[in-house]
Amino acid sequence: MVGLFEKHVQTRSDIVNNLTIMGFGFWGSGPNTAMSFATLKDWDQRSTSVDEELNAAGEAMAAANEGEIFSLKPPAIEELGTTSGFSLRLQDRANHGEKALAAAAAAAQLTQIASQSKLLSDVRVDGLPRGPSITLEVDRQKASALGVAYSTISDTLGGAVRSTYVNDFPRGGRLQQVIVQAEPASRMQVDDILNLHVRSETGQMVRLSEIVTAEWATIPLQVTRYNGYPSISISGSATQGVSSGKAVDEIERLALKLPKGFAVEWTGQSLQERQSGAQAPMLMAFSFLIVFLVLAALYESWTVPLSVMLVVPLGVIGAVIAVHLRGLENDVFFKVGLITLIGLSAKNAVLIVEFARKCQRDGQGLADVVEAARLRLRPIVMTSLAFTLGVVPLVIASGPSSETQNAIGTGLFGGMISGTVLAVFFVPVFHVVVTRFGRRRERS
Repeated sequence: MVGLFEKHVQTRSDIVNNLTIMGFGFWGSGPNTAMSFATLKDWDQRSTSVDEELNAAGEAMAAANEGEIFSLKPPAIEELGTTSGFSLRLQDRANHGEKALAAAAAAAQLTQIASQSKLLSDVRVDGLPRGPSITLEVDRQKASALGVAYSTISDTLGGAVRSTYVNDFPRGGRLQQVIVQAEPASRMQVDDILNLHVRSETGQMVRLSEIVTAEWATIPLQVTRYNGYPSISISGSATQGVSSGKAVDEIERLALKLPKGFAVEWTGQSLQERQSGAQAPMLMAFSFLIVFLVLAALYESWTVPLSVMLVVPLGVIGAVIAVHLRGLENDVFFKVGLITLIGLSAKNAVLIVEFARKCQRDGQGLADVVEAARLRLRPIVMTSLAFTLGVVPLVIASGPSSETQNAIGTGLFGGMISGTVLAVFFVPVFHVVVTRFGRRRERS
């Protein structure tokens, strides 16, 4: 299978190097495990993207039926996981047992129903599958009757299958070690191990087959725990055009269909994303509060900042519509743009409210705030237009990290348009309503 993948790599002109490590993998090591790292050319020197290379590798290896092959991207943030996408641990919190967790009740069921979801792709169980194992049972009573100590049996098996350090000896001015180990031809089969002899207390040699029996069994090659519970690692990714947040929500919804006693815990980047996503509303509210308090200190009033801050939702509406029309995700970069819009939207309202307050101090009525909006229209449009045109390169960006630039730029572009156009009409209304409400409270 490794040769099949290396042949595929040779047909891809955008891959400059491929490193294959036999017997090692991120989720386990063994003779039936391998991992390859394919290095692509720089962005400006290749004609395909990473996703296109992954799809091509998946199609080329789809015909291989000797094992499971996954083509994965590295994690977006180093040290948070081994691949991109989401990662979780399926826990057995009710002690259903290893078989229930690994096969019917948990992992196989979750991956099966996840494969039918349109929001998820490549949902898989990480780690090595169950495999054959040999258990050597020692008949202690018979060994004791023959005068063979259990430690002697253990040392013989350890030295034959593994190795045993004996001592050191000087040779040629250097100190070298003496290591005892059976020849490979003498330990390839189970019968070879059982044909070994151990020395009894009387000095006689006893064949291991007389006191040791071998039993074959299929057992898990890996036993892992997460937060104290038996668990299985599961990874996957969202389908094209679906945000990682929706994929995480979908996994949690599908996990509810599992039998009672099984639970999902997020790890790596998915855990950080889940925790930071819950903090996003609080961060938005805190940013809104900071701007409000700064304006309150500037105007020495609570009503004037309130009329200014009521324009912020008008900018958010435009940002949400722009991102939705372009098919982008509601990710952390879009939320960064929303926080920026709080100050930008308030800036336009400040230009109108500040001029309206000056007109009121000159003796004009409260309703004359409309005249302030008309007089301040030109500076509002000029400053907003300058910033809006400034984010156009982010909106149309392509190449490396273009997704992050598009997310930030598109939200700011749409938010500035709606915040500028609607502010001219709604800020005077907000100012009049809030000011009159404040005066009524003072009178009462």
